Amino acid sequence: MGALALLWPSLLLPLLTVLFGQPPGTLAQTQVCSVNQTVFRVEENTTVSEPLVNIFVPDGLHVTLGPLSTPYAFRIEGKDLFLNVTPDYEENSLLQADVECKRGDAVVVRLEVFVAVLDINDNAPKFSFEIKTFNVSEDTKVNTTVIPETQLKATDADINDILVYTLQEVTPNASKFFSLEGVNYPALKLDQTLDYFKNQNMTFMLLARDTWEENVEPSHTATATLVLNTLPADLRTPWFLPCSFTDGYVCIHAQYSAVVPTGHKLPSPLIMSPGPIYAVDGDQAIKQSIIYSIIAGNTDGTFIINAHDGNLTMAKSIPSPMKFTLLIRADQEDMARYSVTQAIVEARSVTGNPLQFSQSLYYGTVVLGSEAGTAVKDKTFPSEILRIQAQYPGFPDLNSAVTYRVTNSSEFMMNKDIMLTAVPMEEARTIRVEVEASNTVTKDTATAVVEIQVSERELPSTGAGEQGDGQRFSTVDMAVLGGVLGALLLLALICLVILVHKHYRHRLACCSGKASEPQPNGYDNLTFLPDHKAKWSPTPNRKPEPSPKLAQPPLRPPSPMSSSPTPPSSTPPSPQPKVSGSPKTVQAGDSPSAVRSILTKERRPEGEGGYKAVWFGKDIGAEADVVVLNEPTADVDSASASGSEGSDDDDPDQKKTLRFGVDADNTYI
Repeated sequence: MGALALLWPSLLLPLLTVLFGQPPGTLAQTQVCSVNQTVFRVEENTTVSEPLVNIFVPDGLHVTLGPLSTPYAFRIEGKDLFLNVTPDYEENSLLQADVECKRGDAVVVRLEVFVAVLDINDNAPKFSFEIKTFNVSEDTKVNTTVIPETQLKATDADINDILVYTLQEVTPNASKFFSLEGVNYPALKLDQTLDYFKNQNMTFMLLARDTWEENVEPSHTATATLVLNTLPADLRTPWFLPCSFTDGYVCIHAQYSAVVPTGHKLPSPLIMSPGPIYAVDGDQAIKQSIIYSIIAGNTDGTFIINAHDGNLTMAKSIPSPMKFTLLIRADQEDMARYSVTQAIVEARSVTGNPLQFSQSLYYGTVVLGSEAGTAVKDKTFPSEILRIQAQYPGFPDLNSAVTYRVTNSSEFMMNKDIMLTAVPMEEARTIRVEVEASNTVTKDTATAVVEIQVSERELPSTGAGEQGDGQRFSTVDMAVLGGVLGALLLLALICLVILVHKHYRHRLACCSGKASEPQPNGYDNLTFLPDHKAKWSPTPNRKPEPSPKLAQPPLRPPSPMSSSPTPPSSTPPSPQPKVSGSPKTVQAGDSPSAVRSILTKERRPEGEGGYKAVWFGKDIGAEADVVVLNEPTADVDSASASGSEGSDDDDPDQKKTLRFGVDADNTYI
């Protein structure tokens, strides 16, 4: 036993080595594989080229990817773990790497590394269509959802994106009719009543954006086209045409009238005014057929209306004058809507309204060599076909029963109211043909003559002056017209003379009158008398008042152009200087001997230009002030002197030519 006890420690060491693969002393020091980070975050679409993580691998161990790893997402190179793909959030938002740490084939430890893929806005929204057409009836009520949200919404691969929708009009003003129910709810609703005739189709652009704001990055927008067709609805009743008023929605129906003769049954439909009885479906896009009927006023069943075309005919004759007020109804083919109007038919006696031609003589022309069947042209208007018509005044319905024939010639024939050649025209001549009109209802007849000229070529239009019964204006008419035009011309001349006399009579008088003869240059105004010839009555002794002083203008330097002579006619008048203080006038009531102060002027002696002016004071003994007014130059003096001739002392024009002299020697006291 003692020997076995001594051998036990030596046997235990190999046993532990077999059991644990290493000596017992190193078990506490054994290390395994490890990583310093197990969770990583990577934005999608990001390529990571660097190692994702470095794996600590002790000696004797190695690492591999286990079966729990995301396929093809990772790879291990040595001790480094790499991301092997570009992550896409929409494909896989979490990638897992299962790292097995092995010794040989035995797994010592498992390591798990996770890569969380971060979502970014990298996908644009998409519509399931590019262009989509929808039909909307025009009677759809407002606020009705015409296209549900499921048919218009877009999809986005970015799961977290919220799409914002916008509806843009392509057709002008289309946005007034349709809109989206919400920016995130693309259902289309009707906002305004539709009108097929105004908006038969409208186009919109539908946009889906994956961001709330437009100008942010990244942002994506998808577009699609919506075409909305307006379908007509049965909204309007039939309209009797022509409408007296219509705005596209309503029609004030026409009322019809006709005149028929008494005692006769007309074989053809009545000629109505303003036109035949005719109605259309008010919804012109639907255009249902119309069915006509008479619902009232048809006394004794006198009239029949065609249910399909509305033509009104007589079923029997009317024995005496009377009036029928027929109520005409127009129904749609489906009998859903109808309208009613009036047709007034008046029966009158035809007596006093015989059948007659508009002219008793017609003029026609045919080109020489014309074949049979050629229409005769109107000679007055060769480009137009000659029409020969007979009518009943006031009975248009009887005119439709008139027939025509040629009575005296086999070379021409009638086709209704048009005359045709029956044989070739081989000879240039003038032919007179009689045409007879007869009414198949009244049996009345009328005749007219047609003068046909066969010429080598078509005659030019002779206008309104053609002589004969077919002319448009007679000689009397032309004479009356000439008289009226002559009277108007005479009236215009009188007005012209009055206007000339009113505005230019002074010029005419000046030109026709005798010009005044010029006065001789040596004429002197006799009103300027010498001082010694003036007689003044003395006044009582009174103290003389101070003499008024004349205001003198400021001296001006001589003009550089003063040396050149100037014609008197071109010299502007010199302004008359004003005297600051003029002597007062003595009133007659002051004293019996009081006299009025006066101003007199006298020409200076020969050789001295200008005038002298004398102011007298209130008293006889007052000292007189004498001022001589001169012009600066002799030319002006002579002009002033000549201008004063023939004028009196108070002539204002003469005063305007005077100037104060600038020389002190020209003033005398």
